[in-house]
Amino acid sequence: LVGLPVAMLLMHRDATVTIVHSKTTDAPSVVSQADVVVAAVGRAEMVKKEWIKEGAVVIDVGINSVDDATKKRGYRLVGDVDYAGIKEVASKITPVPGGVGPMTIAMLLRNTVNSCVRSTASKGD
Repeated sequence: LVGLPVAMLLMHRDATVTIVHSKTTDAPSVVSQADVVVAAVGRAEMVKKEWIKEGAVVIDVGINSVDDATKKRGYRLVGDVDYAGIKEVASKITPVPGGVGPMTIAMLLRNTVNSCVRSTASKGD
């Protein structure tokens, strides 16, 4: 849902993009070369501090629940990156929850409204 569209947007802006996936050999080594990491893995805290180059920007798109007996709900929300570790080496990092999620919702709502307007206009209403 996220990886390829973000890669295409970045390439459209002349960025050099490397996509890492489940079949990538030595993913940590590949990721450690990146100036910007967009993590959309779908696995809680998979991307570790050791994977991230000093000063890189990390955008965590993931949202996962992990068991946490200390929380009233019995779980807590985390991203696809190890936030606590990575914030020590990254120049910028998005939090989870509260990072890209609100923007994602805003864009989905905008696209829904735009689609409705186009649909209504095409019917001649």
